[in-house]
Amino acid sequence: MDYRWIKPIFFLNVFMNCVFISLQNKEKVLLDMVESGGELGWLTWPDQNGWEISQQPVNGTFRYNYFVCNVEAREQDNWLRTTFIQRHPAATRVFVEIHFFVRDCNSFSADSLTCKETFNLYTSEADADIGTSFRKGQFRKVSTIAPDEVSDLGNMRINIETKPVENLSRKGFYLAFQDIGACVAIFSVRVYYKTCPATVKSLATFPETVAVPQDEKKTLREVVGACVENAVSEDQPLIYCTQDGEWVVPVAKCQCSPGYEVVDDTCHECKAGFFKASVSNEACKPCPENTHISSPGALSCPCLEGFYRAPEDPLTVACSGLPSSPKSLTATTTQMATGKLELSWSPPGDTGGRSDITYNVECERCEGSVCQPCGDKVRYDPSNIDIKETSVIVGELEPHLNYTFTVEARNGVSQLSSQRATSTIRTALQYIGPPSVTGMHLVERSSKTLSLSWSVSRRANPSNFRYKLMYCEKDKDEAKTGKTYTVLVLDKNFVDIKDLSPSTVYLFQVQALSHESNVGSNSVEEEFSTLPEVGNTAVILGAVAGGGAILFIVLVVLLLCKRRKKSHTRQGPEDAYFSSSEQLKPLKTYVDPHTYEDPNTAVLKFASEIHPSHITKQKVIGAGEFGEVFRGILKAPGRKEAAVAIKTLKPGYTEKQRQDFLSEASIMGQFSHQNIIRLEGVVTKFKHAMIITEYMENGALDKYLRDHDGEMSSFQLVGMLRGIAAGMKYLSDMSYVHRDLAARNILVNSNLECKVSDFGLSRVLEDDPEGTYTTSGGKIPIRWTAPEAIAYRKFTSASDVWSFGIVMWEVMAFGERPYWDMSNHEVMKAINEAFRLPAPMDCPSAVYQLMLQCWLQDRSKRPRFQDILSLLDKLLKSPESLKTIADFDPRVSIRLPSTSGSDGSPFRSVSEWLESIKMSQYSENFSMAGIVSMEQVLQMKSEDIRNIGVRLPGHLKRIAYSILGLKDQTSTLSVFAV
Repeated sequence: MDYRWIKPIFFLNVFMNCVFISLQNKEKVLLDMVESGGELGWLTWPDQNGWEISQQPVNGTFRYNYFVCNVEAREQDNWLRTTFIQRHPAATRVFVEIHFFVRDCNSFSADSLTCKETFNLYTSEADADIGTSFRKGQFRKVSTIAPDEVSDLGNMRINIETKPVENLSRKGFYLAFQDIGACVAIFSVRVYYKTCPATVKSLATFPETVAVPQDEKKTLREVVGACVENAVSEDQPLIYCTQDGEWVVPVAKCQCSPGYEVVDDTCHECKAGFFKASVSNEACKPCPENTHISSPGALSCPCLEGFYRAPEDPLTVACSGLPSSPKSLTATTTQMATGKLELSWSPPGDTGGRSDITYNVECERCEGSVCQPCGDKVRYDPSNIDIKETSVIVGELEPHLNYTFTVEARNGVSQLSSQRATSTIRTALQYIGPPSVTGMHLVERSSKTLSLSWSVSRRANPSNFRYKLMYCEKDKDEAKTGKTYTVLVLDKNFVDIKDLSPSTVYLFQVQALSHESNVGSNSVEEEFSTLPEVGNTAVILGAVAGGGAILFIVLVVLLLCKRRKKSHTRQGPEDAYFSSSEQLKPLKTYVDPHTYEDPNTAVLKFASEIHPSHITKQKVIGAGEFGEVFRGILKAPGRKEAAVAIKTLKPGYTEKQRQDFLSEASIMGQFSHQNIIRLEGVVTKFKHAMIITEYMENGALDKYLRDHDGEMSSFQLVGMLRGIAAGMKYLSDMSYVHRDLAARNILVNSNLECKVSDFGLSRVLEDDPEGTYTTSGGKIPIRWTAPEAIAYRKFTSASDVWSFGIVMWEVMAFGERPYWDMSNHEVMKAINEAFRLPAPMDCPSAVYQLMLQCWLQDRSKRPRFQDILSLLDKLLKSPESLKTIADFDPRVSIRLPSTSGSDGSPFRSVSEWLESIKMSQYSENFSMAGIVSMEQVLQMKSEDIRNIGVRLPGHLKRIAYSILGLKDQTSTLSVFAV
């Protein structure tokens, strides 16, 4: 074993020390391999031929390093475990920063077939140090650690990887590094968590807060603060702590109380002679004009005597005085014949320091020595109160009376004082003209005659005047048709008009005339109509008969159109729930690559060969059945640079493994649809085989949904399902049966477009061994598979439809595991006994009904993918159809025990309960709010849950429904009781 290539790494430790010092001010370090300074005491397993420790003096201090390099041996499984790491109670997520070297496998001899270029990071939680006890089964995998750059003997390359460890809940934990055949050296491991330090922002104090864990689906943690002394806020002060330990986005800023101003993040009392009237962060202001000098901390400055503030005046303005009287009040007769005069005046000399001057006019009428208010016997234009102009027209004054007019000037503070500022004038109006006609009356009428009369204003004798009467038919008004009125001049105030048309409306106007002239005032226009002429019954009956004939003809035409429409509808049996038109299948049909005698021929036919020099690997993003999956860049000649996913075939493969690996490319290469993952090409002619596909930024659909629980509307979720259905219709039309349709095999790009993927025929269908059911024909994903496919391995497009129904449930439940914690045998038994998954929370009824159609026992009655696609399109075109929500039973849909944990025993703590409903990220919220027992939980209402910081609607409902299930003491949860 050659370790000489490892030695130069120790000279880099001095540089790394500087990096650590600059970071520790922002992070709470739990473990630092470099700073420990002494024997690390880490555990290795097995004891022989695995990880080894080495030390090197640097600046007078020994540095310890671990390395392993068993690339020539097969089946390596070497473990290196840290000492027990104590966890801060609130730090449910920590970061592991690793500095390491990995040697390039190509730098070894060809015999080193098992050489790897990655190793694995694991973790195990415990409430106490278990010493040297070590069992691999206690550890869960955190991540695969891959170098960005590998090293060879002449070129040492440092790699730095930082991985989060999520969902920690116990008092401490261990880290472990698993080597599976790499040549690697670890010389620095640092474990830390991030906090936002205690601070004062916008006059609010906020406590030190552990940064938000990754599993909260959000990048920010909401923190509640408190206003500093003498500051208030309408809403509770909030701020957000980022994952990087930074405070951002303060909400509901605190403001200084009245009488206080901001000084250096505190609220100080206003000085004497200054005031602040409202809650704000403005500075105190000096007392305004006409006010007393205030005392310290004053909210306002009081007005001097004789000065006022109007109710609507802010306390910041000066106090005002009363206005003086209007000047130069005069009365001028404008239309003596019609009883009108004009009052006019000049503004007051002193407005009291205000601009809101208005005027009120009062009127008194006197007959002899008796005077009384004019009231509504006179008219004012524009008004007699709140006049802004300095004149007013007074009308309908009567002759031979004396009038007294008083004009009062007012401003905004006049109502606060009993003093008045008025000017008065007395005048009389002499009668010289005709009176006004005050009303017309219908005396008698027939089909051709109208008898009318009218009256005049008081104090005038109607017989002393002549009258001009004008009339015309209403629809022949001169203003509309240009025809003239008929005009009559009369000596009396009544008239009989003859030779009129029957059933006709006439317009009338009458005017009183003086004997000296023809000048007078018109009356209000009036309408009167003549009676119908007797003898038109036959005409009416004829019109009715004609209308009936027309209606009959219309009904006959409508009946014929309806029959014609029915004759064009498609004939034949259809599903009672769906209807769609037949659609043509694609011209080509899927070809099974296993039918080729030489599988390489299928690859060459359906996939393009890419030279490895055109591919750049960037980052490991996953591990598949055959090897690791990288994110990378494809720079093919004549094409734009594109981001791609690179599936690799691990070293030491057999020929069968290579054929199975490339068969997925042979399948994928036959498809071309926007909702099917696109194959870019393959690498088959070089040592390392690869499959290159388009890169989907948001990864697998099930994880994306869990990360964004409650953040998308039903409309968006149905849009995702529409894309999956379109892809599956395309595959079905090509006669391809997927067999493993599940949300984990749907990929999502940056535009939230969903694409069907994972077309491998030989693969482990789930990471969880319980996720598949082994039969003589291979492995089956039980939770997603139709009953006939489980029992008889009868895979058809109809069985894919069943799986699509499960995918619909996963999407609407934001990535919830189908059938929750039931075993595979329980799932199969439940399905055979007619149990179906209940509607997810907030699932539209139409969508859930479609799920149930997909899960019909008789596969011939299930809808086809073209039917599913048609229905989803209809729902998206009519968003209103998504507002009706399916019935939801929280005890079944969230799998909540009514009073106990999953083993039947009562919940021992609030944290255990929250973990059971996958809401453990809110443990700290409950603890900070003082909710520490299940008895307190049972008393909570929706508003209480919101107040402790649960903001996402989906999370709020999940916790609320959970409490509802806990309160149901008499129910025993059974998945078969639906």
